[in-house]
Amino acid sequence: MGMDRISMDIFRIDGRTAIVTGGGRGLGKSMAGALMAAGANVVIMDFEADVGERAAQELSEMYDGAAIAEQGDVRRSEDIARTLRRTLDAFGRLDILINNAGIAKHVEAASMSLQDWSEIQDVNVTGVFLCAQAAARQMIAQGSGGTIVNIASMSSFIVNIPQPQAAYNASKAAVHHLTRSLAVEWAPHGIRVNAIAPGYMKTEMTAPLLEEPRAKEYWIGGTPMKRVGLPHELAGAVIYLASEASSFVTGATLSVDGGYVLP
Repeated sequence: MGMDRISMDIFRIDGRTAIVTGGGRGLGKSMAGALMAAGANVVIMDFEADVGERAAQELSEMYDGAAIAEQGDVRRSEDIARTLRRTLDAFGRLDILINNAGIAKHVEAASMSLQDWSEIQDVNVTGVFLCAQAAARQMIAQGSGGTIVNIASMSSFIVNIPQPQAAYNASKAAVHHLTRSLAVEWAPHGIRVNAIAPGYMKTEMTAPLLEEPRAKEYWIGGTPMKRVGLPHELAGAVIYLASEASSFVTGATLSVDGGYVLP
């Protein structure tokens, strides 16, 4: 059997359309930029309308592709449906979903309210499922497959210390196994479902926390690479999983954590 010639074009996603939830800032915005750098058009779905609009404008100025924004809450099916309609009106199809929207709270389990527990599960698990379901239905209708990338966490596999976050850990473990389950169900439709599990990453929101003594001792100290990640360090992972470079990969969760889960 002859050997096929490999082209770096397998990492290109020119002309494809992606929705990035929670894409207005931080890791979501960085991943949206990575997709645009690889050739995609992007729809940013963000809970905060002004944040999403500002990100879309900035990304459109940085890259050749188009970026638009739609306000939406991933817990609301009507918001997801509206975002999908906007996507189809603007670009005619949906090829990629980056399920990035999520929340975290450090609350001790013994004193946690049902409201806190439910909010975390509703955003991090139910929101991921609802967006994935809507995207898959559209991809199935198109008949050309697609890729879904869920943003899990290294907390899918380990219990972070010293902060109490049982609800968050449970939600991200659910995302990990939901990814595997949907990958099996939707493989016959040509839809690949994978996940990225980031470690401690420096964003606008986490920067103050990373200056705390516990961060330096437990979070940075516990990472074999002895540093936190930067948002752009997810670019390779998201492009890989969204493109044909990963055409035989589904149900996988790729850790991007500086080796934190290894010891």
